[in-house]
Amino acid sequence: MKVRHFLIAVSMTLAIATVALSFTGEPQNNGKAPNIEGTYKLISRQLPDGKMQTAPEVIGLLTYTKTHRNFNVIWKDANGKFFSYSLVSTYKLTAAEYTETVVFSVLNDQISGKQISYDLSGQTRTVPVAVKDGKLEFKMPFDPPSIVFDENWITAKAEGLFTDYWERVD
Repeated sequence: MKVRHFLIAVSMTLAIATVALSFTGEPQNNGKAPNIEGTYKLISRQLPDGKMQTAPEVIGLLTYTKTHRNFNVIWKDANGKFFSYSLVSTYKLTAAEYTETVVFSVLNDQISGKQISYDLSGQTRTVPVAVKDGKLEFKMPFDPPSIVFDENWITAKAEGLFTDYWERVD
């Protein structure tokens, strides 16, 4: 009888502990990275002074396949000069890190008066990944922003420059 009561008590304790752990707010991803595949459209940009910009002031499209990232963004300053950046890369995402390898990029920075620059270096960089409250967070390896994936949205924040809001599209 005592053994039976002991086993029931242990079983109930384990059941309560399992339920309690499932409500800790930590994602249960079993070591798998969240799925970021899809196409995202830049909806708006908030500048440090609080001003909001939308198309045609700033336009962007970002696509993640299973293995590649294709990123394009363009904006125009108050003087009508453009900044545009296009990047094609490969990537690998795990629950612990994001690794990206440049296939090529093109940077056109009329605003700063710089020449168009091309990158075919093939360089690779890896950054740590955090998964918090079901959101995936990491700093882009080659670009200033830190990004947060939240289901159908991406928030990209470049300190002192902008915060961009991207929406997943069909």
